[in-house]
Amino acid sequence: MAFLRFMGDDDDAKRFSYSLEVGGFGRKLTWQGVPRSIRDSHKTVRDSLDGLIIQRSMALFFSGGDRKELKLKVAGRIWREPL
Repeated sequence: MAFLRFMGDDDDAKRFSYSLEVGGFGRKLTWQGVPRSIRDSHKTVRDSLDGLIIQRSMALFFSGGDRKELKLKVAGRIWREPL
């Protein structure tokens, strides 16, 4: 699971958006959302499923090849939303 936490409270975090991209072998999966406050624990974010979740079988599919090793690229960006 991948997600982004923001250095601030929920009100500050809601002024921003982010995207996470996972890819490999010409395939790409993108998640876009609002960052969570750094004050939210990892467990809270994980349990709310508010992030990019990739099952092992899909990660292996994205990796191509013999499906025995992971070869993925993970990229992200964050931006401030206009007021």
